[in-house]
Amino acid sequence: MDALETYLRELAAIRPVAVKETSYYPALSNLFNEIGRGLKPRVRCVIHPSSSGAGLPDGGFFTPDQLRGASDADLIVKVPPSRGVIEAKGTGDSADIIAHSPQVARYLERYGQVLVTTLRDFVLVGKDANGKAAILERYNLAPNEAAFWTAASHAHETAEAQGERFAEYVKRVMLHAALLTRPQDVAWFLASYARDARARLTGTDLPALAGIRKAMEDGLGLRFEAYLARGGATHSGHIGDGNGAPLHSLLSVSILS
Repeated sequence: MDALETYLRELAAIRPVAVKETSYYPALSNLFNEIGRGLKPRVRCVIHPSSSGAGLPDGGFFTPDQLRGASDADLIVKVPPSRGVIEAKGTGDSADIIAHSPQVARYLERYGQVLVTTLRDFVLVGKDANGKAAILERYNLAPNEAAFWTAASHAHETAEAQGERFAEYVKRVMLHAALLTRPQDVAWFLASYARDARARLTGTDLPALAGIRKAMEDGLGLRFEAYLARGGATHSGHIGDGNGAPLHSLLSVSILS
């Protein structure tokens, strides 16, 4: 089952008995851990057991080297998460207001990156080129609280429509604070945005975007390739089967020497 679908099903099941937003934290942690396990190194979400009312973030993203010999109670307090912290609120709250709050500003100064979430809205807060706080990227599962719970009640359909793009977003959040020292690391980010764009453009005439692709290749010194599901052949210039039927593809980015 898709990570997003599982998350939405868990939230819908918890909702009738939930007393506050912390009731949903296990589902949120499970969501992040399911997506983070696919990264190398794996990224683990830890919700701090004493964060509520203690002036601490609700959770953080850690890599395996940080977890050795440390209890969950020690994490965040004694071991700052290398991939940023999490500030989570309920579905009725405004992620924008929280993102601009003094509390998040303090977390940003201390930890370098904050993912603000209201369970339906996910906002990555970091620093711009001038070192000022800025919203770097966001993902909104639904435009408002009512629409979100409607989407959660149709978890499979919502995941079908948004699962891939949402997972790519979460991966970028988890990798944003990582030190990018290899061309392959930069290429991964570009490929992630390309996969996001592909998911948004499903059913669109992708050959019409060839000019944009060429401009990106020329400007960035990269080559985008589409590996078609049928036969694994690599095609340049278009994605399709020659009969107008769209094919599912995996996008890769190659560094040009």
